[in-house]
Amino acid sequence: MPTTPVEISAARARHLWLAAQRLLDAAPFGAGPEAVARATAHLGYVQIDTINVIERCHHHILQTRIPDYARADLAAAQSVDKSVFEYWAHALAYIPTADYRYFAPDMRQIRDNPPPHYAAINRRDYAALLRRIGEEGALSIRDIDDEVLVEKEHLWASRKPSKRLLNFGFYNGDLAISRRDGMLKAHELTDRHFGWERRPRPATPGQVADYLLTRALRSQGVVSLESICYGNPSLKAQVLPLIEKAMRARRLAPVILAGAEKVPHWAEAAVLESTLPPVPAHLVHILSPFDPLVIQRKRLEAIFGYAHRFEAYVPAAKRVLGYFALPVLVGDEIVAALDLKTDRQAGRLLVQRWTWMVPERPDLKTAIEEALGRFQRFQLAPQAAAPSVLTA
Repeated sequence: MPTTPVEISAARARHLWLAAQRLLDAAPFGAGPEAVARATAHLGYVQIDTINVIERCHHHILQTRIPDYARADLAAAQSVDKSVFEYWAHALAYIPTADYRYFAPDMRQIRDNPPPHYAAINRRDYAALLRRIGEEGALSIRDIDDEVLVEKEHLWASRKPSKRLLNFGFYNGDLAISRRDGMLKAHELTDRHFGWERRPRPATPGQVADYLLTRALRSQGVVSLESICYGNPSLKAQVLPLIEKAMRARRLAPVILAGAEKVPHWAEAAVLESTLPPVPAHLVHILSPFDPLVIQRKRLEAIFGYAHRFEAYVPAAKRVLGYFALPVLVGDEIVAALDLKTDRQAGRLLVQRWTWMVPERPDLKTAIEEALGRFQRFQLAPQAAAPSVLTA
């Protein structure tokens, strides 16, 4: 096992992370549904979010890495190629279908030991719903209109009891989201959606831990136990022995990250020894607050020195960056945060608030305004038709 940790600067960690996130190349994944599949496979997941102030984050994250991205590409990857599926990572996300087996243990746990929210469901009603989907095909919540409505339990709940049944089927793996129209989801029998005679065998806890480690090394460059197990803290005890084994084999090296010396980090020895192309000076990315580069706030602050605040649920008087602020990456530095809103009726992108993280410079402002022009064209591009249309 290497006894002397490798000391690296925050700038080097930023460079390695940007390269791992494939943010240094113009079009690293190509174009079309295949690019969606390649990007999702490399990143491990693409988070889904319901906020629609600007384009929803799953489209935004993909467009950041696929300049020619069209919304229909994701629809095709999900509904036609079936190279991605929806499930819970640290949040609801698109995940490579090739990785299904690593999420099957969570599905089995919910099926065998449902949490209180699902334990009280009527099993006859649930079986009847599965039969109906089997007979009629994929159903959305709007297709089910023959039930007695109930009071909402919380703001985001549905008055239809079938909503809970559909969610239970989704989380236990009986149902898969076969297509979307905006945020309206069609639920299909999982085996029929994928054409499976037999589902992928659920991974063991050790295999899940190895998957998390491999995914983090591929998409983060330099990793910590926290960043590897983000959303899966219970697996830290199983990931750590894998790290120690990889260090004994000299595949991984311990890293001391400047400014975060108390947090153990690791990187692949080959990655630390690699020579990366310089960060393009003209590089400008307007990032989603749910982008993989941004979502782990502590890691972002340690490596980029930028503390992002997501303030959609903060009272207006207490907001610093704005309702839906987006970090702006120029080179290897986050230089500003823009609170944006799309005025679809007027056909323009509105800058609600512009907050500089560095002293304002004319060249930076010009570069960001050019990026905003490109971003606006993506935001307001005509909505491409999905491969199939949901019945209301």
